[in-house]
Amino acid sequence: MNGRERFQRVLRYQPVDRVPNFEVGVMRETLTAWLAQGMPKNTGITRKSIITFNGNDFFGQDRQMCLGVNLGLIPRFSRRILQDDGRLITVRTPSGIVVRAMRDNSCMPQYLTWPVRNRQDFESIRKRHNPLSPKRYPSDWPDVVAKAAAADCPVWGPGVGSIGFFSRIRDWMGTENACTIFYDDPALAHEMCGFIADFALETLKKALAEARMDYFSWWEDFSFKTGPLISPATFKEFLAPHYRRVNDALRRAGVNNILLDTDGDPRVMLRPLLDVGVNGTCPMEQCNPSMSPVALRREFGRELWLLGGIDKRILALDRKAIDRELESKLPPLLAEGGYIPTLDHLAQPEIPYANWLYYLERKKRLLEGKG
Repeated sequence: MNGRERFQRVLRYQPVDRVPNFEVGVMRETLTAWLAQGMPKNTGITRKSIITFNGNDFFGQDRQMCLGVNLGLIPRFSRRILQDDGRLITVRTPSGIVVRAMRDNSCMPQYLTWPVRNRQDFESIRKRHNPLSPKRYPSDWPDVVAKAAAADCPVWGPGVGSIGFFSRIRDWMGTENACTIFYDDPALAHEMCGFIADFALETLKKALAEARMDYFSWWEDFSFKTGPLISPATFKEFLAPHYRRVNDALRRAGVNNILLDTDGDPRVMLRPLLDVGVNGTCPMEQCNPSMSPVALRREFGRELWLLGGIDKRILALDRKAIDRELESKLPPLLAEGGYIPTLDHLAQPEIPYANWLYYLERKKRLLEGKG
C-alpha cells in the first residue's frame, strides 16, 4: 500500500496497513535550540522561519506533493526600506504591508499599514490578481500533471498563496478592518468576496481540468483561542455563497476532500462550513477541550475528517505526559479512520529535542497499530 492509497483509504474510513505519518514543522528558534541540544546538521531541515517535515527521511515523515498553483499577488510589491536606525527597520513587504521590526528578527514585527484602505485601493489590488498570468502555473506544468497522475503520495492544491475569503481580506486590510468591513461597507465586502471566488475559480480552472488532486486546502485563519473573528451569521451572508461556488467546482472535478486550515477555535463555524462543502479541518489547536479531535469526532461523526490535534505544549513536559496525550486521542480515532495526527501547530522552542524524538517514536508505533 503506497502513501496515496493510505491517505485516500483513511479519509474513507477504510482499513490501512498504517496511518500516514505527517508533521507540520518547527519554528526557526526551535531549530536553533535543537542543534544546540545535539540534533545532527544533516537532517535535511534548513534554516527558514517555518520549516516543514514533508518527506523528511531522517524524521520518518511521509511525502506529499503540491501542485504549486500560485494564488498570491502577481506582481508582488517591491520590498522597500522606509526607515532604518540600526536597531529598528521599517519596511514595505512584498505583500504591500508596512511593518516595523527589530533588525535581528528577535521578536514579532509591528504591523503599521496595509495596501487596501478604501475602494480605490481595492481596485488597485485587483490588478495583482490576474488569473491568466503565466506565472500562476509552474513553468514545467505538463511534467507536474504527469507526476501528479503517477504519484505514490497524496497530491494537494492549490499551493503558493493558498486562499480563503476572510484571510485574503485580512491580508489586504489588516485584522481589525477585515472584521469591521462587513458592517462599515457591506457592499464592498460582498464585492471582495465575490471577486476572490471568481479569481480562484478562473485560476484553478486549468488545474481542475488537467491535474489529479487528492485534496484541496483552504487557508482561512479566522479564529482566536476563544472563537472565530467573524460570526456564523456574517459567514453565512458574505462567505458561504462563494465557498459553495468554489467547492462545487472542486467536486465536479473529482476533488472530494476539502480541508479548511485555521488556528484557534472555529468550532461554531464547522457546521456552516460543512453546509458549504468543506469536510476536513486542521490543525485543531488545543486551545480548549472543545477542539480535541475526540470531541470533534463525537460532535460531527464521519462528516468531518481531521488532521492535527496533538497539543504541542505537552511535548515540553515529560514522557509520561506525552504518553497520556497520545494514548487519550490516537487509539480510538486511528481505529475508526478519518484522522491523521500531527501537532496542532509548529513545534515550539520549549520542546526539548529528546522529547521530540520520543514523541515521533511513540506516534509511529501507534500509527502502525503497535501501541
